[in-house]
Amino acid sequence: MATRQPATDTPVKRKSAAQVALEKLGLRTPIDLALHVPMRYEDETRVHFLAEAPVGEVVQVEGVVTRCDVSFRPRRQLVVQIQADSVPGADDRQVLTLRFFSFYPSHQKALAVGNRVRVRGELKGGFFGREMVHPLLKSPDAPLTASLTPVYPSSAGLPQTYLRKAVLTGLSRADLSETLTPDGLKRLEALAGQPIWPLRDALHFLHHPTADVALEMLEDRAHPAWLRLKAEELLAQQLSQLQARRERDAMRAPVFDSVGNTDLAVRLLALLPFQLTAAQARVSEEISADLRRPVPMHRLLQGDVGSGKTVVAALAACRAMTAGWQCALMAPTEILAQQHFAKLVQWLEPLLAETGHTVAWLTGSQTKRVRTAMLERVRNGEAALVIGTHALIQETVVFDRLGLVIIDEQHRFGVAQRLSLRRKLTDMALGDARSPHLLMMTATPIPRTLAMSYYADLDVSTIDSLPPGRTPIVTRVLSAARRDELVTRIREQVLAGRQVYWVCPLIEESEALDLRHATQAHAELSESLGEDTPVGLMHGRLSPSEKQAVMAAFVAGTLRVLVSTTVIEVGVDVPNASLMVIEHAERFGLSQLHQLRGRVGRGTAASACVLLYESPLGDVAKARLRAMAQTNDGFELSRIDLELRGPGEFLGARQSGAALLRFADLSQDDDLLQWAREQAAAMLQHEPDWVARHLNRWMGGKVEFLKA
Repeated sequence: MATRQPATDTPVKRKSAAQVALEKLGLRTPIDLALHVPMRYEDETRVHFLAEAPVGEVVQVEGVVTRCDVSFRPRRQLVVQIQADSVPGADDRQVLTLRFFSFYPSHQKALAVGNRVRVRGELKGGFFGREMVHPLLKSPDAPLTASLTPVYPSSAGLPQTYLRKAVLTGLSRADLSETLTPDGLKRLEALAGQPIWPLRDALHFLHHPTADVALEMLEDRAHPAWLRLKAEELLAQQLSQLQARRERDAMRAPVFDSVGNTDLAVRLLALLPFQLTAAQARVSEEISADLRRPVPMHRLLQGDVGSGKTVVAALAACRAMTAGWQCALMAPTEILAQQHFAKLVQWLEPLLAETGHTVAWLTGSQTKRVRTAMLERVRNGEAALVIGTHALIQETVVFDRLGLVIIDEQHRFGVAQRLSLRRKLTDMALGDARSPHLLMMTATPIPRTLAMSYYADLDVSTIDSLPPGRTPIVTRVLSAARRDELVTRIREQVLAGRQVYWVCPLIEESEALDLRHATQAHAELSESLGEDTPVGLMHGRLSPSEKQAVMAAFVAGTLRVLVSTTVIEVGVDVPNASLMVIEHAERFGLSQLHQLRGRVGRGTAASACVLLYESPLGDVAKARLRAMAQTNDGFELSRIDLELRGPGEFLGARQSGAALLRFADLSQDDDLLQWAREQAAAMLQHEPDWVARHLNRWMGGKVEFLKA
């Protein structure tokens, strides 16, 4: 009989809830904790006299309890009054009321009449005098702190006391040795006009600032300690981006040379019913120059709504197909992909038919039979151009000779999706180490500082003018209380033979948000306009075939009014539509409002965009609507949007876990960004060891996200 051997494996120690919460915040290593700086501070370095304590701020006061009782009406609460310390020598009685809505017997014991207590909380003032709600209780004998008390970004299950101890441990264990070169420090000091703090000193100060520091300097991130963190963070970002560019330049790519009269691009230009604008011709040549080089193109093509990016992309695809390579065009929504497919089939299929090639269409909603046939055309090379959604980067898609990838509205793909595409392209590299060229397009113009930071590994081409004949769009901001006037305007447009968009932020009624929803708006407009004016309804829950049918009816003019969610934000081109109404416009960002507005003004009729808002409006919403009414310039709006909302919306990154800037502010730290660009280039060329140490400290495993 076999003898059972005793277990030798050491049991795995389970993590506490606080440890799990730390990891969810991304705080896994000592340097992670050291760089987790406070979001604000509380002053426990002194006790205020109540008469001098500022109302609306968190303060500490001391006093003697004069009354303590539990009241049951209108709700159960512990009400305490203390006679708090006044200014020495003052005769007036200073009374502070404390309210607790959840309490334990220990509260009543500590707050017994006659006891002296110290309390800390937000001091409120009103008709019934000064009070604190749920203040923190302390013994009056507790020593005062020597520095301001940090309050850290946290989450459920992670108390501040635990987090403070963890950060202190991280500070003591993290490697905070110098990773800026002597030359970099010298140049940074010249830029700042002051000595630069060592990183260790800067972090220790930010975690435990002295009581005499001006809180405004800390909160506005203007203190020299903040300067050090901003500079290091920007340098890490620039190093990762420029390093990605170097890695790409070391790869090989197919070369697309022109082939005389067989050049599909030349033939397409001859067939188009319009001429390229000077801006379109310029950026097309910039792209062609990249395609003639043996290194992979990594270019961002930006242009305002309606500037003509699609034809530039079509010309790039023609150059790839002329050279015998396949091209893939990926769009974020099926509606936009369908629009591209319809337009490019019209332009290119007559040219491709002579060569025996076709344009393929791939989305996740296709039937298995249709999809299998399309996949075979892609695999055997019959499909020279493949258009679709993110379905293009699924494992089942195998290209024969993929030479060019075009991504439209790239900012609407999350960083994780763009990273997936990057890996897919690497996997598709051929035996001779060739990698496809990549062209990304956006109708959300990228502000200069954003291009210098998050897109530093890309070359940027800009279409900075619109084709002739585009109708200016008049934008009006209108209170929702005047909706009836707007319905009258819609009737006038319909009677004049025009069409109207009505955009809502929700599909159906939501208990969380009191917004008019698309189904309600559709029902009300259908009733108001009558049976003679068909009103369509478009939203994301419709099946692909249903969406296609609704859009086809609107394009054909069968539907005069289209109520929709933001699925029509990009790609929809109906020249007869002359009025865009956006409900709850205060809920949209500037870039999205501008994209929606761009759905009208595509024909010869005077066009308008009406921004309906609900009162009251916050300051940011007012700024957005004011900007929309004042300018149609997408570049100016993108600059304002960056100031109002930060880079997350441009990058499609917040919900994707990307490493956004935590400390630097692109709208204020332009000079530091320029220093970081120059220093990163110098370090990559001369100091590879310093580069590795700096990136390891600041990026860790996040470097790949910044290459996406």
